[in-house]
Amino acid sequence: MEETISLKELFQTLKKRLALIISITLVAMIVSGVISYFVITPEYKSSTQILVNQAKDDQSIYNYNEVQTNVQLINTYSVIIKSAAILNTVKSDLNLNMSIAQLNNKITVESAQNSQVMTVSVTDPDPAVALEIANKTAQVFEKEIKKLMKVDNVSILPLAYDQENQSPVSPNPPLNIAIAAVVGLMIGVGLAFLLEYLDSTVKTEQDIEKLLELPVLGAITTIDEMKETSGRGNRSNSRNRGDLVGTK
Repeated sequence: MEETISLKELFQTLKKRLALIISITLVAMIVSGVISYFVITPEYKSSTQILVNQAKDDQSIYNYNEVQTNVQLINTYSVIIKSAAILNTVKSDLNLNMSIAQLNNKITVESAQNSQVMTVSVTDPDPAVALEIANKTAQVFEKEIKKLMKVDNVSILPLAYDQENQSPVSPNPPLNIAIAAVVGLMIGVGLAFLLEYLDSTVKTEQDIEKLLELPVLGAITTIDEMKETSGRGNRSNSRNRGDLVGTK
């Protein structure tokens, strides 16, 4: 016999396990909040920008092909700026206590489409260190690229020295807590349905019909003696009051 589950039964299951679902959701949110605020080390981000553009002695209009060449060079420059040729000098000048690979992982290079500006960003637990690395990397790159590629089309935009007092970019506690709430809710709902599926006890007339494949002819309900006694007393009092009213 094919079994079907009605929408009402689904809501009844959720209502029955509501305390479990809420508990799991709250626990997930609390754990996420504790980890985000007290366990994960905050990371700060500082950035500086580099303009790729050939210097001009006159005020003539830039050639389109020249601009496109500079844009295409940004892809090459993005690789060079994270190379050991640049990072070794940055590490030495700042006396950084980290490997070249660790320094490389802290640096990201981005550029907007068809833009001659590339942004060098650095993340670090110390915002001052992140700022120093970003600015020093741009300075070293501007100096070394002239030797490496025999070009003079790189200039640093005004350096960022005002980024020390900023909020961390990671972790994001509100976002982490929201994600944990959704995940906890999904786990709670899934666990509620799993427990209901594993519960093989007979609870309703429908369970008996499914189990025995026989129709239910009748059912004996549970009667609360206190309510029954109270009901009888109320009916007796009502009759007595009625008698008194009738005698008057």
